[in-house]
Amino acid sequence: MKLLEIKDVTVKYGKFEAVKDVTFTVEQGDYIGISGPNGSGKTTLIKAILGILPVSEGHILFEKEKEKENGSLIGYVPQKNSVSENYFPATVKEIISTGLLASKKGIKIISKSDYVKVDSILEKLHIMELREKNIGSLSGGQYQRVLLARALVNEPRLIILDEPTSALDPLIRDELYSLLAELNSGSGITILLVSHDIGSIGKYTKKMLYLDTSLVFFGSYNDFCGSETMTEYFGYEAQHRICWRHNQ
Repeated sequence: MKLLEIKDVTVKYGKFEAVKDVTFTVEQGDYIGISGPNGSGKTTLIKAILGILPVSEGHILFEKEKEKENGSLIGYVPQKNSVSENYFPATVKEIISTGLLASKKGIKIISKSDYVKVDSILEKLHIMELREKNIGSLSGGQYQRVLLARALVNEPRLIILDEPTSALDPLIRDELYSLLAELNSGSGITILLVSHDIGSIGKYTKKMLYLDTSLVFFGSYNDFCGSETMTEYFGYEAQHRICWRHNQ
């Protein structure tokens, strides 16, 4: 079932085309890894989907009927931690509860029932022990789980993560990828995950989107690894190293 359609999308900064003529569809329950070289337009594309940047050409269409009455369509985990947030005198439960404010009308006050939702997502992500800790005291991996919890607390249909593991060591990185796969398969949450680490995300995602200003590839990871287009793009040896399941 279609959740999101990106059709012939071009995004420009002035005359510069950061994303050019990109088309793909996100189905309900997809877990899509988005990768590409530095400056390829990955973050620009995500910001366009989020409505942060205007689309110069084409369109981005959401299936609005999929929105939940008491939830939201999209949850977002940004690329970099906020330095000011790290030093902000707030607890984990307070930071996560801010994820509920966008859907509130009128005076935006966190209620007791909101904190029940916060506790539910803390349990789901196995971080209940962090509930009363100050946000600035957390490790990198703990902090990323808190940001994920903030994105998920409003029960979105789609969650977008922009390089969430860039500052994490390999073990913590794989734990986060595994958790996302669990949320996707167990809770049916649709995920768009931006990462330069093609080989690692290929172990967990269902589909791969490779962007280099224009769309180079979109399909399953197995098809990505067997793609003549991608082999020509990377070269055979590089493609073989990237694809841990690549057959000679």
